[in-house]
Amino acid sequence: MKVIETVITDTLETELAYSGLAAVVNGTEYIEPKYFWTFPSPMERQTNHQVYQGEEKIIVAIDLGTTHTAVSFTHAYPGSEIDVRTVNNSGNKMERTAGSGRGLQGSSNLFKIHINIEPKYDTTIQIPTIVAYEQYDLDSCGAEARERIGDDAYEVSKWFKLHLHPDSMKISDEPPAYDYNVDDSPAMEIPPLPWGATLTRVYADFMEYVFKGFRTFFQETTPNGVAIWNRLSSSIVIILTIPNGWDTRQQGFLKQAAREADIVQSEEDADLRIEFVTEGEASVHYVLGKVNHRTWLKKGTMFAVTDAGGSTVDSTLYVCKALEPKLELEEVCASECVQAGGVFVDRAIRALLTEKLSNSRFGDNESISDMVDKFERRTKRVFDGSQESLVIEFGGRRDNDREYGILQGKITLTGSEVGTTFDQVIKRSTDSCLKLLAGRKVKHLLLVGGFGESPYLRLRLKKEFGSKGTEVVTVEEPSKKAAAEGAVLWYTKQIVSARVARFTIGTNIIVPFIPANAEHFTRRNQAFIGP
Repeated sequence: MKVIETVITDTLETELAYSGLAAVVNGTEYIEPKYFWTFPSPMERQTNHQVYQGEEKIIVAIDLGTTHTAVSFTHAYPGSEIDVRTVNNSGNKMERTAGSGRGLQGSSNLFKIHINIEPKYDTTIQIPTIVAYEQYDLDSCGAEARERIGDDAYEVSKWFKLHLHPDSMKISDEPPAYDYNVDDSPAMEIPPLPWGATLTRVYADFMEYVFKGFRTFFQETTPNGVAIWNRLSSSIVIILTIPNGWDTRQQGFLKQAAREADIVQSEEDADLRIEFVTEGEASVHYVLGKVNHRTWLKKGTMFAVTDAGGSTVDSTLYVCKALEPKLELEEVCASECVQAGGVFVDRAIRALLTEKLSNSRFGDNESISDMVDKFERRTKRVFDGSQESLVIEFGGRRDNDREYGILQGKITLTGSEVGTTFDQVIKRSTDSCLKLLAGRKVKHLLLVGGFGESPYLRLRLKKEFGSKGTEVVTVEEPSKKAAAEGAVLWYTKQIVSARVARFTIGTNIIVPFIPANAEHFTRRNQAFIGP
């Protein structure tokens, strides 16, 4: 096996090109075949930065996703460049018990990469969106809470973002139906909240954990960080990313959760300091901050941005209105938001395995959960549709059931079986994009988001839209941080100048007079002849 070891810092100009290799960072293997992981050179960073002219402040963006959460921030200082940084958990130093009061414990931006076998899947920038309780008390959040799954002593809350989806999404965008539904229950049941815990409490506990971790990371990795924090903490701008399909009700809920998490002190403080941006708009700022848009973007160019995340796929269509003196974009039509994403694939593989192993001794809930976890962490991320078979490692050498394809703790699935878990999600994602692009000449579709890094999703989208003259483009850096980092850029750059409302609210002000209408007849003296 060929192994390469290198040390990378923020200031080291380097690029690692992976082809048929795997990156292992601090003992964790990250996988995604035949893609590049690029570390921008100082010159590239200079190009993407801008000089800040406002008052000194800390700006933090939190992308609280269904399965993972990312946090990006900048210390904006007059006359200095905007330098967006993303909180990372290399060395697992971020992941600490929430109940310990230490939160996320930050780390330096110096880390090692051992490269072997297959390429990148960088999870150091993401925190699992999971909260665990023990006897009604908060036990842990993030990676440590994930270890509590399956332990009867704890109640674990995951995918709790699905509880907050508005009725409009639940009705008009029903979750995909899968072939492997074994118990006539809804294809996408939302995991229940822990007994006795409200959704507000779960959100508040997790937001408090994340914010404490951000504070520690800022103080430990910023020169004079403690003094800067003490001086500016009461005026920190907090940006929360939300799906395109959310509205003011979800925004009000998140503000209440932020107050209960002591991130803001009052309703007035929340109104003053909390900002909201759609994941779609944040993503376009991220993408255009990572690529040289002047090589392909001209006045009048129309392009789409699709953010494929854990539970939603958000798509927005933009037209370039100006390049000078600054880049200016406008939305072309109302954005799209459908319930489709990585968690639906996970739910589908659970249903498939449950049916497949119904008569196996490994068909119990604990074994199935272990398989789903390993599938989500590895198999789902390497599947590109070309494999004849894939292996899910879930147990030890003594775990065997040859009749069901289980040998030494590994179960083998055919490529077609794995493909069925993606098919409906990809269809819904594709249909949403097709609806957005219908009848329009769109040259580029920029794909970001955690699920957007799926090789199979990328392949299917490129096949679908390439035949229609639309190029599907992905950024080289891990795009799971797209919404968080893009939200900070959104606050400082504001390149979108016009948006299209998803709904309009109003009433008729000139109603035709109908004599046969009793209500109209009682007001007949108010009738008039208009133009």
